[in-house]
Amino acid sequence: MSKSPATGRQLLNGIEASGTFPVEYRFAHAKNGNRHLVVVFANFSAPDDYGWSNGVFDNVRANILWIRDRFQGMNSYYLCKDMDFSLEQSVATLIFNVMKALSLTPDDVTMWGGSKGGSAALYFGLRYGFRNIVSIVPQFLVGTYVATVHPKVAAFMLGEGVPEENVRAVDAILPELVRSGTNREANIYLLSSPQDEQYTAQVEPFLGLFQGYENFNFIYSESPFITDHTQVTRRNVPALMGIVNLLADGMPPRLGFVRNGYEEPDRDKSAINAYLSGTSMVRDSQSFPPPTVLSPAFNAEVPMTGAVFTGVAPGAVRVSLWEHGKFLGSPPVAPDGTWSWELNRSWTKGKHLVRLFAVNGEGFHSERSEVPFTAVDAPAVPSFASGQGMPDARVSTVGHSEAAPMVLAPVAHEQVMDARVVFSGAAPGAAQIGFRENGVLLGGAAVAANGSWSWDSGWPWSPGVHIVDVFAVDTAGGESAVTQVPFTVMDVPAGAGAVPYYGGTY
Repeated sequence: MSKSPATGRQLLNGIEASGTFPVEYRFAHAKNGNRHLVVVFANFSAPDDYGWSNGVFDNVRANILWIRDRFQGMNSYYLCKDMDFSLEQSVATLIFNVMKALSLTPDDVTMWGGSKGGSAALYFGLRYGFRNIVSIVPQFLVGTYVATVHPKVAAFMLGEGVPEENVRAVDAILPELVRSGTNREANIYLLSSPQDEQYTAQVEPFLGLFQGYENFNFIYSESPFITDHTQVTRRNVPALMGIVNLLADGMPPRLGFVRNGYEEPDRDKSAINAYLSGTSMVRDSQSFPPPTVLSPAFNAEVPMTGAVFTGVAPGAVRVSLWEHGKFLGSPPVAPDGTWSWELNRSWTKGKHLVRLFAVNGEGFHSERSEVPFTAVDAPAVPSFASGQGMPDARVSTVGHSEAAPMVLAPVAHEQVMDARVVFSGAAPGAAQIGFRENGVLLGGAAVAANGSWSWDSGWPWSPGVHIVDVFAVDTAGGESAVTQVPFTVMDVPAGAGAVPYYGGTY
């Protein structure tokens, strides 16, 4: 029976029943015809007694054979029942039959497992002459371990009452196998950690037995994130995957005795955070203001076809527009800071939210601006009071030459609902901004280093139409061309709850 996971490789389930004990397995074919087999043995907590079956091997190109450690309802270390080692021989039969069907040799096979599975990988790898062995936090004294930690498993493996002589006999299996020098040519990768509570009794005393093995590698993991036996493997998955991928490609690494785990989770990050902040691609709004959208207005209705976006972006060379994380366009910014852009297709009908940022000549980005609008078949046409007429389209809040300052607020022909009016804009390279109405000088404002400026007259503006000439002054005192700003201060009755106006577009 086969099953195809939602992600990953197709798994084939089977039972090898030619031996004394039926052995259940899962199998996944190699990717791209790779000529290697990884045999996976399970740890005690493995789901359904299949180890490493959570998709971690999905990208390993080798054939994968998972062997279930479940015999008559119990675990067995893949070794024995009541000291009957025909169980081990049944497992070996499965491995050799799969290997033969793939036309592979023991040199093309890796034994793999953690904890209980690590002991099995080491045992089968050495005893049956397989080239590669990856043993993760194994137990060398298997009899003692099951007798003290897993008594039901001990009774199944060692017999009723768990005779002491059987405990000692099973304890001796792995140490004697290593001491005998069997399969000295194997590539062995053993992983453990001093933070593993089993290390001092189950691993450390036996490391010296591997002297004389041609490629024995011991990974001593001292990560502060390891707190017990169960955490050693989890901390080392990236390194282990690197090893198995090299083995699958026929390139066994030579590591020797190595140590890993150099994390410093409590290290002071203030210096690197200061550096990252100082070199961040996104600049703060004071040093590089975000782009302003002059049209369409906030929450305006625009035609589905032909809508032109305009705005200003002081100090930028281009503006980048996005919607739902997808790039829309990147219009250039003129020397006076103005930009315009039109989508090269129709907008879908309905609501839209376009996000945009400015980019300067060095590649730094501004913070984001947003413009919500609704695309309609035909946008509503504004009406005007009798005699008022249409607004003068030739008058703009954007400077009409390179020298004229940009005025971002108030917008041309805006109806201001409060007697307080705050002017703001940009004039890169200028020293000051001046304001006149009907030829009378109203005041001035300094230009910041980034070219931005803001001015509040300090008095309430009288209701009615105002036309203010805004001009820039350079360091030599020369005046620029004028940007004309027409706006109307509305006569809002007392108690009408007018919203104060503090400058800006809407």
